[in-house]
Amino acid sequence: MGKVTGFMEFDRLEEGYEAVDKRLKNYKEFVIALKPEEAKIQGARCMDCGTPFCNSGCPVNNIIPDFNDLVYQGDWQNAIDVLHSTNNFPEFTGRICPAPCEAACVLNVNGEAVGIKSIEHAIIDRAWAEGWVVPQPATVKTGKKVAIVGAGPAGLAAAQQLARAGHAVTVFEKNDTVGGLLRYGIPDFKLDKTHIDRRVKQLEAEGVVFKTNVMVGELPKGSKVTNWAKESVTPEQLKKDFDAVLLTGGAEQSRDLPVPGRDLAGIHFAMEFLPQQNKINGGGKVKDQIMATGKNVIVIGGGDTGSDCVGTSNRHGAKSVVQFEVMPRPPEEEDRPLTWPYWPIKLRTSSSHDEGCEREFAIATKEFIGEGGKVTGVKTVRVEFKDGKFTEVAGSEQVLKADLVLLAMGFVSPVDTILAGFGVDKDARGNVKATTEAAGGYVTSVAKVFAAGDIRRGQSLVVWAIREGRQAARSVDEFLTGASVLPR
Repeated sequence: MGKVTGFMEFDRLEEGYEAVDKRLKNYKEFVIALKPEEAKIQGARCMDCGTPFCNSGCPVNNIIPDFNDLVYQGDWQNAIDVLHSTNNFPEFTGRICPAPCEAACVLNVNGEAVGIKSIEHAIIDRAWAEGWVVPQPATVKTGKKVAIVGAGPAGLAAAQQLARAGHAVTVFEKNDTVGGLLRYGIPDFKLDKTHIDRRVKQLEAEGVVFKTNVMVGELPKGSKVTNWAKESVTPEQLKKDFDAVLLTGGAEQSRDLPVPGRDLAGIHFAMEFLPQQNKINGGGKVKDQIMATGKNVIVIGGGDTGSDCVGTSNRHGAKSVVQFEVMPRPPEEEDRPLTWPYWPIKLRTSSSHDEGCEREFAIATKEFIGEGGKVTGVKTVRVEFKDGKFTEVAGSEQVLKADLVLLAMGFVSPVDTILAGFGVDKDARGNVKATTEAAGGYVTSVAKVFAAGDIRRGQSLVVWAIREGRQAARSVDEFLTGASVLPR
């Protein structure tokens, strides 16, 4: 694949970033994509490794060596055909996927992996620019109707596959715009929403109908998941009106931190904070927007959502930003003989961290301190992880200033009342119970109701949501017609 000796001749080339002082002035994407010749060189580095572990490392099983070789050969149009054969939305994954494929690259055993993600990014951007991405409406209609609940990546992928199979697909979304967490979660500086908009236009041209501002079922009283739904439809009505229903909502119940002082003003979930800024960027209005301007911000949670809070806080003009992680600081380099080809534990520094952030590891929150009902500080303690549990380090307590605290510790389950409305069985973690078997996969305990994405597997990556949406679409198609030519 690629150039036979390319992996020995060429080094890995990373995508570039705009300067920090420039990108902090706006919410625009700032990644500098590879030029065609640079992408060609990265494609040349792909080895004829015999067993391409990158394929299995990729959740959607992208045929990576093939599109690497096609880019090296300059055959970009066939490259996008190969890429689209496994991935409906490479413009999403080429920007925000952590690239487990690169961790599994054979070159990564003792060197630097092929820049697979950057090649994917280059292919899809060129495909859009050249006009190669066009609607593919079904030539024959089945007369079957499918309702999809949730317009995130799983729902969008399933909708496209099912529409191309000839079914009449209606997608219900509680927010005012399509995209799920792609729209109201991931910051615009990581994923510009125009990428979602043009895919929505493609799906509409393929026959998909989107109904936004529609809540399926009811939210728990006092829920802060969304305030934008203007109408509702019952699960019973969907089951009556459609031949199949596919649940593709998110795992939207944020993990809380029930320590003393939690009820103080100025403590918010990340998913209260991030969607507001996305809505403002999209031209909407938000009453009493949560702002980090001039504040000492503490982000509790060391993952991607926490990083997104850091980047957004810096763009607000925060006075200081500190990010907490309860786990110990990971090593700078992974133990490759031990971890390859699996996803390694190592220190990962995001572009948001580079913009200004103090990172604290092995630290836990004991109490929120406040005055006049507002948070003013966080009482912390250092912890050690021994014998499967955390123990406090004696004498390590301290209080850090905080005017705004953002809780970004992950998500625990889907919205329970929605699952109860459909009457589906849940697994031990509170997700919809459904298997992923090739035959009859993604089927719930309720007749003609399927589930895929975070609502089934729990909090996960966009690329996993796309995979599950595609696979669930095949199962729905088989259920409706008795057979399917859709890929898994």
